[in-house]
Amino acid sequence: MLPSHTPALAIFALTYAVIALGEIPWLRIDRTGAALAGAVAMVVSGALSGAAAERAIDFHTIALLLGMMIVVANLRLSGAFAFFARGLLSRARSGFGMLAMTVAAAGLLAAFFINDVVCLALTPLIIDAAEIADLDPIPLLLGLATASNIGSAATITGNPQNMIVAGFAHLGYSSFAFHLAPAAIIGLVIDFLVIAAVYRKSIGAPRRPSDAPAPRTLRVNRPLMIKSSIVALGALAMFVAGYPTHLVAMSAGVILLFTRRIKPHRVYRLIDWTMLAMFTGLFIVVAGFETTGFQTEVLSLVGVQRLTHPVTLTVVVAILSNLVSNVPAVLLFRPLYPMLGGGRTLALLIASASTYAGNLTLVGSIANLIVVEQARLRRIDVTFVDYLRVGVPITLITLAINTAFLALWP
Repeated sequence: MLPSHTPALAIFALTYAVIALGEIPWLRIDRTGAALAGAVAMVVSGALSGAAAERAIDFHTIALLLGMMIVVANLRLSGAFAFFARGLLSRARSGFGMLAMTVAAAGLLAAFFINDVVCLALTPLIIDAAEIADLDPIPLLLGLATASNIGSAATITGNPQNMIVAGFAHLGYSSFAFHLAPAAIIGLVIDFLVIAAVYRKSIGAPRRPSDAPAPRTLRVNRPLMIKSSIVALGALAMFVAGYPTHLVAMSAGVILLFTRRIKPHRVYRLIDWTMLAMFTGLFIVVAGFETTGFQTEVLSLVGVQRLTHPVTLTVVVAILSNLVSNVPAVLLFRPLYPMLGGGRTLALLIASASTYAGNLTLVGSIANLIVVEQARLRRIDVTFVDYLRVGVPITLITLAINTAFLALWP
């Protein structure tokens, strides 16, 4: 490794250290700030030219994510997520039935509309449903968090890491779903069975609706819900038909910005601009890392054949995802992907393993933290141990099923 590459390697290491820790002691910089600082440092240090930094940004992935965020924002504003979830939950006749409906709703919605947003929209509704049924809300909330992670593995639009992998591996929407959706469906069944077994006493308690508070009024903007649902379904149909995902997502988002009822700033407030900024910074940081050649040295030391073994790759991706979070972990594999031989199975393993690994611990996924923080606002404490009791078995089983499925199904 040439000495001139040392600054780039140092910048990369510091950036990922902050991402892993989540902060710098005595400073308030967060993961997004660290990614942007690292990107600027790569250019200022000369590790990357300005033109190279611009080329490093995957604008197709940014456009896909932004377009889907606009669509999802309109669905949230219309009350579509809550309307759909309440319709399912109302059909439950027992605690186990309510858990099953929670897992089904979270998994299905997260498969298409980004798991973090699904958790944000459904957590208050799940808590209300638990109060009405006089049930312990913790198993239902755990079902929401874990099922949203599992369901999001099924399609490209389920989570950001899928979008990144599909971008650098050039995977189509239909092919992605065809290979990963079956394992995700099995994973949702496992999710239900594990939580039902661990919390069989509290979730099997009889309902007492007579003692329950009246359900909160569900606010639904029907014209917006119909319009945004039609646009969302149209976009999904075009994804399946094979049209470029970034263009379809942005077209759908732009169509929904033409409205007489909703002020644009209400939509813009629901877009996660910090995530888009973090992605932009990390694209540049990883590109600077590529110039060091360090990844070649690591591969020669570890061995390509060893790392491309499905089990080894799954374990490595899962560990990295819990160390630095799944999106930064997936971006680490962007320069390694062609060096490992490329291929659809390799890409699908990276995407799915990073997603299922998010269920291992409470801090393994942003979706988990969203559920916990919203529950805390309602004075419901989901502890690290509560999550670990279901997270560990769910993660190990779903990773094993997914790895075996992809290894056996070309």
